[in-house]
Amino acid sequence: MAPRFLKIALDTPLNVCFDYRWVGVSVTPIVGQLALVPFGRREVVGLIVGISDASEVLPDKLKDALAIRSQLSPLSSQWLELAVFAADYYQRPLGEVALPGLPKNLRLPTTVALDRAIKKLDQDGRAHDGTPLNTPLLNGAQQHAADAIGSALGFAPTLLYGVTGSGKTEVYLQACAQVLARETEAQILILVPEINLTPQLEGNIRARFPGVMLATLHSSLSEGERMLHWLAAHQGKARIILGTRLAILASMPHLKLIVIDEEHDPSYKQQEGLRYSARDLAVWRAWQLGIPIVLGSATPSLESWHHAQSGRYRLLELRERAVKDATLPRVLLLDMEHDKPKDGLTSSLVASLRLRMERGEQSLLFLNRRGYAPVICCESCGWISNCTRCTSFMVLHKPEHRLRCHHCSLELRIPRCCPTCGNVDLQPLGRGTQRVEESLQQLFPEARILRIDADSTRKKGSAQAAFDSVHRGEVDILIGTQMVAKGHDFKNLTLVGILNPDTALFSQDYRASERLFAQLMQVAGRAGRAAPKEGGSVSEVVIQTRYRTHPLYSAVISHDYDHFATALLEERAQAALPPYLFQALLRAEAPELATAIEFLQLAKACIDPGGISINDPIPMSMMRVHNVERAQLLAESTSRPALQAFLKDWLGILRAMKSRVKWSLEVDPLDI
Repeated sequence: MAPRFLKIALDTPLNVCFDYRWVGVSVTPIVGQLALVPFGRREVVGLIVGISDASEVLPDKLKDALAIRSQLSPLSSQWLELAVFAADYYQRPLGEVALPGLPKNLRLPTTVALDRAIKKLDQDGRAHDGTPLNTPLLNGAQQHAADAIGSALGFAPTLLYGVTGSGKTEVYLQACAQVLARETEAQILILVPEINLTPQLEGNIRARFPGVMLATLHSSLSEGERMLHWLAAHQGKARIILGTRLAILASMPHLKLIVIDEEHDPSYKQQEGLRYSARDLAVWRAWQLGIPIVLGSATPSLESWHHAQSGRYRLLELRERAVKDATLPRVLLLDMEHDKPKDGLTSSLVASLRLRMERGEQSLLFLNRRGYAPVICCESCGWISNCTRCTSFMVLHKPEHRLRCHHCSLELRIPRCCPTCGNVDLQPLGRGTQRVEESLQQLFPEARILRIDADSTRKKGSAQAAFDSVHRGEVDILIGTQMVAKGHDFKNLTLVGILNPDTALFSQDYRASERLFAQLMQVAGRAGRAAPKEGGSVSEVVIQTRYRTHPLYSAVISHDYDHFATALLEERAQAALPPYLFQALLRAEAPELATAIEFLQLAKACIDPGGISINDPIPMSMMRVHNVERAQLLAESTSRPALQAFLKDWLGILRAMKSRVKWSLEVDPLDI
């Protein structure tokens, strides 16, 4: 039998697919299948993207493919188109997009894990009944939104703007029920921005649709679990797929609806490797398949709000809280110039905490800085705890008696004396969640205090256990970072205290005000989600600030997203910034900053930019990380197609340049 010639995409930085021969007679290869091939001294799994009877390379110079994963049905042509689009748009090789999107166990040289997962799914003989149970009544706005989403046919992008506590999740679930009832094989993808938001939503989905197989996809799953859930989605057995950003690259042959919760969240943008936006890919995938997509948020991204205002997205609004008599919390600004904080807490905030404890209600203190203190210093000579490998500080973690860099993970013991002058009286500067926890324990020794941040929830399952204890009423005061800011429904929480938000007001990042407003609105929304008890407290949000008259805080007080977003869009338009401009960022890393800058200068000079604006190279805001110095070069255009065409030509030249500088290109960067 004549050999077939396979074109295979491999997970390598080389922007080519590789040719192999297939001489097997028992298996006929199909585009979309996985194949085991020799690559250098290794055996790796690649994706078949082309098959022909002839090869441009002499057959005797080709290696033979070793095996084809015929027990796994091929990835669909639509999935391949998605991978090709992502590779093309984000300017990465196809293999670097397609292969990392698959479970690691699927890319092993052996098929033991794959065979085990297939066998386990084959033994699952459950009937798939999409009938919902215990469906609550919706208010008028919710019902209108659920019907509009659930009955939509074809590509219908919808922005669901609903204030915190307005019942967006219930709208999603009832819209899902309509889709499942209408199409017997329909699959639904629901994306959330963070792993810690999946357990609560997963519980709601399982309770509502007990007869439907649910697959979850996120990075905290073991490789065996991820393989099983991915396979359930690929085979069409999982009717609902819940996951974080990586789930957008899952194979779902019968996808009929996509839901993106908290669509504004920057966590949807991958910040290493393939720097893709799961939200943007989801919109493209919905367009590709001709299916509806809903983007939900209480603080939509300016890009989505702009699309809604211009008519590209349909806008649905939920202006009131879903629970009867539940109202948005009252927002108070505490002037730290007049009410001087002690141990980070003003007397007014301490009094509010004590009142809530006396009434048996819960409080939340939000501080988006983990650790005990951002830095320790010597007051005698001015020494501070800088990281020796990064342009950042070593953060004090007092319970562990360590200094830790949050960028390169360097850890050191706390010095007994100043390394410069020998002074033994080293002082912490600033406050992190650990220090606030210590202060609260001294102020309220009888209180049940819980801290939730990346340090306290390192063990698998610890975050969910912590949130469960809050829901059970076993916590009086909760202290947390952005992990607690969104998505959680704390029924008995009536007070939110926000500490030290002012630093974001003066950031060099033009997105800082948008992010701060979203963060404040989201964390404020944790208060007052249930109807107030008789004799209970009116829900309040207390913001400690030195800038009471800042317009951002005025918008937070009035819960006025519309006016704030309109003002920000006007500023962006005047300054020619996204969403009115499209950007790409070229980054370079080298042992010396001058080397990185020199490479970027050559990169700027190597091509005629045409109508593309290329800025001068500058050091990155975090210039040095792990002893590597970094610089960046920003390219901008008012035309997305023009920028894409330029990037293709530019990358061809850059790849041909021989340089030891490590560089990468990011399309639509969020952090500049």
